[in-house]
Amino acid sequence: MSSQPPVRRNGGSTKRPKGPKVQTKVEPNPTFSRGTIGVLIALIAIAGLAISIGLGGFSSASKPLATATPSASATPAASTSKAPAGTVQCTYTKDTTTGGKFVGLPNATVTPGTKTATVTTNLGKIVFELSAKTPCTENSFAFLASKKFFDATPCHRLLNAVGFTALQCGDPTGTGTGGPGYKFADENLTGATYPRGTVAMANAGPGTNGSQFFFVYKDSKFGPNYTPFGRVISGLNVLDAIAANGTSNGSTDGAPKKPVTINTLTVN
Repeated sequence: MSSQPPVRRNGGSTKRPKGPKVQTKVEPNPTFSRGTIGVLIALIAIAGLAISIGLGGFSSASKPLATATPSASATPAASTSKAPAGTVQCTYTKDTTTGGKFVGLPNATVTPGTKTATVTTNLGKIVFELSAKTPCTENSFAFLASKKFFDATPCHRLLNAVGFTALQCGDPTGTGTGGPGYKFADENLTGATYPRGTVAMANAGPGTNGSQFFFVYKDSKFGPNYTPFGRVISGLNVLDAIAANGTSNGSTDGAPKKPVTINTLTVN
């Protein structure tokens, strides 16, 4: 990424593009309305260049967050006497540091398995398979979908930098600061890569996953800091079309020029 050019935005000033990262509201970051505190996906330093994709807007001077280390939010059911065999125990903790919509907490006892998510947007349908390797993430995502949490919400951010691409969604407020009112730990980070078609969680550092997630539409070089929990099996052409439209501010990091709305999101 040492060859990555700076991104121009806000009247021609040069700003470094941000990659997948979620920043908490403790750290102010101007969003599209400038006065909103942004939540970003963790900062990635590559040859001195910070790339982050996060929950929230686009920050002009975000501090690098601690690099996420592999940590599983799912622990073998055997470690919990009350958990049935063949299940994992997840921990979902209430989080009031971000705005959003609280619809309850997911069941903590999970049976791993493969599920399929169907995301119907105003610009087309995207279908992806959720991984059994991330049972707590999969469980949370399915829970939120069952509560229609994602319905009628925007995909508020498009990143289209060299080596770093993402369409970020999952914020019910549409500001980039929102979430489900709870958080949970990372999963499946060891050796994680982000090829075209990956679906991963945005975060503000270790153990801060919520509802915001992103689609990778070109092979990307993000560090192993974002839980990869899905793989697109249909609809990559939809993502390509969204990316081709560019951003509203003309930079490589901004709101999609052609607004993207999730009409419905179901998990089966």
